[in-house]
Amino acid sequence: MSLLESPIGCVPIVWNNADLPDLAPETPAETVLDEIARLAFAGTQHGRGLPEGNVLREALARRGLRFAELYSALDATENGLAPGAADIARRDLGRLIAGGGEVLVVAITVGGQRDRWAGRVAEGAPRWPEAAFDELAELLRELAAAAPDHVRVAFHPHAGTWVEDPEEVAALAARLAGTGAGLCLDVGHYLLGGGDPVDAIGRYGSLVTHVHTKDVDPAVLARLRNGELTGLGGAIRERLFTELGNGALDLDGVLRGLDRIGYSGWLMVEQDSSSLHPSEAAAIGRRVLDYARRVAVREAVA
Repeated sequence: MSLLESPIGCVPIVWNNADLPDLAPETPAETVLDEIARLAFAGTQHGRGLPEGNVLREALARRGLRFAELYSALDATENGLAPGAADIARRDLGRLIAGGGEVLVVAITVGGQRDRWAGRVAEGAPRWPEAAFDELAELLRELAAAAPDHVRVAFHPHAGTWVEDPEEVAALAARLAGTGAGLCLDVGHYLLGGGDPVDAIGRYGSLVTHVHTKDVDPAVLARLRNGELTGLGGAIRERLFTELGNGALDLDGVLRGLDRIGYSGWLMVEQDSSSLHPSEAAAIGRRVLDYARRVAVREAVA
């Protein structure tokens, strides 16, 4: 399989941020889908304001789009998943299947004790006990077993949560073998958490089954790490995540790494906020990603 076969999808958060809805005026869902199709993306994540079930299927089909993923955020405490978290995940798997979706992306909700440690976990952040990782891995196993053959389940390590830095990602990854679930490697969040995304790709290989491409502004990241900014939300308001190719991410290294492991899954362009028009930011991300992967593949065969 070739990286050139990977479909490029869009996360519509750049239009309508689901976590910080006041960042920009809301764009109608129909307009968001129109723009994603116009910009030649192959599919979309479910986003704020989008319909569900057959209505979503029809809206995507009219535009030639696929339902790439649904993001399922689960509440947690310092001891592990919160009561009811598993039910939310099961509900979201049902929503994905009803809409004809392909990947359930599971993550921990941002906030609580860990939010103020975003980007600097190694400085002494509170951490989950081992049993919490066991519980999460078992839930991912259950979800993967319940999913139809065409649906994948992948866990998304995320800044400001209990699974952020490389040590925590490794703790979960060690428990995923044989579960049927994989990792959604968000290269921006892994970088923000203190890791090297290129190293993660080489380390986890085929366990990486879904990818979010996201770049990080190094100046804003430095402000987050030195305490000038507190929490992930505050950093996002300062445009922590920038246009792909414009920040600290080694995008070429990431794509060469993905090509080496034979990756052909979704490449999702994601940017939580932008000073540009959302469509312009999304267009830049797609163009840069498509060009860079072609270069990476060409260099690999040269």
